[in-house]
Amino acid sequence: MPTKPRLLFVITEDWYFVSHRLDLARAARDAGFQVGIATRVGACADRITAEGLELFPLRYMRRSSRNPWIELRAVHELSALYKRWRPDIAHHVAAKPVIYGGIAAQNARVPAVVNALAGLGFVFTSASREARALRPLVSRAYRIAMRHRRSRLIVQNTADEEVVLQRGLIAPSAVTRVAGSGIDVSVFQPSAETPGSPVIMLVARMLRDKGIYEFVEAARIARARGVSARFVLVGDTDLENPAAIARDQLERWSGQGDVEWWGYRADMAEVLRSSHVVCLPSYREGLPKVLLEAAAAGRPLIASDVPGCREIAIHNETGLLVPPRNATALADAMQTLASDSLLRRRLGQRARELVCSQFTVERVNAQTLQIYRELLSE
Repeated sequence: MPTKPRLLFVITEDWYFVSHRLDLARAARDAGFQVGIATRVGACADRITAEGLELFPLRYMRRSSRNPWIELRAVHELSALYKRWRPDIAHHVAAKPVIYGGIAAQNARVPAVVNALAGLGFVFTSASREARALRPLVSRAYRIAMRHRRSRLIVQNTADEEVVLQRGLIAPSAVTRVAGSGIDVSVFQPSAETPGSPVIMLVARMLRDKGIYEFVEAARIARARGVSARFVLVGDTDLENPAAIARDQLERWSGQGDVEWWGYRADMAEVLRSSHVVCLPSYREGLPKVLLEAAAAGRPLIASDVPGCREIAIHNETGLLVPPRNATALADAMQTLASDSLLRRRLGQRARELVCSQFTVERVNAQTLQIYRELLSE
């Protein structure tokens, strides 16, 4: 019997794998791959192994670490895993796995590599002094990590593809655009709006770069204008991210009545059914899954006019676009949609149509499996 090709996902957190790559891993398993997951193990280990996937806990792959010794240990840990398990393809997801996994894969002579960047991350999106200082170093690290002769880089939007090519991170022939993680449109389905004041909802990790401060300020402006709406934040903070918003700040906003903070919710389809409008005033994205889920659920979108968001939030077609970091413009869009149920319905219907035609999980999985097959055949 022919040996199944081995596919190893490398990703920093098990919860992110379950949220964004589990459907792809199932598809690969069903297509005849032996699938392994290398990640930091938290609360999702049983869910991963229940799918018949091999789980390899990582000790040193830490998103927030700046310790050179730990970073070297992370590369060594991956090299040892690659030499032991001998994957035919290593699929690295996000910045650190791409850089460290790419170096380790070359050292361990992994036959083929897929690197996936869900946006270009803090270093390329932030205007902070730290981000600007790190940008040339990270660009050079990407070039080194992605020089494997049998590799593909997956990006999620045209703007990120342009940045990657302009910076010379990889050859144009090795870049492929795939639209996010895909959405199961049978889970996220349209529903009637709930009665009462419109709920304008922002679902994300509670990070400054997601536009949380602008959302809160826009809610204050809209409320001062007499807009009758509820403004809701859904998601937990992320203390390993430099842009994290402190929990006491979120609790203070909620206690003052500026917004409601619902914290982390796993039942996203149910959460979106309680919304009327879904908002993401982020500074930059890859292709935000929450906007795709909201669109599949037939909800109109408000988003920043930035890479990633504008792929799904098309102005006056599926939602409203506003300039980034502009609370007044955001409040204007909130006011428009809060006061016009017919507009909400029209935008939501078109948003659902767009997701069903371009962003389904079946479409994304098929594109990614084709990349695997092409690499194996080279």
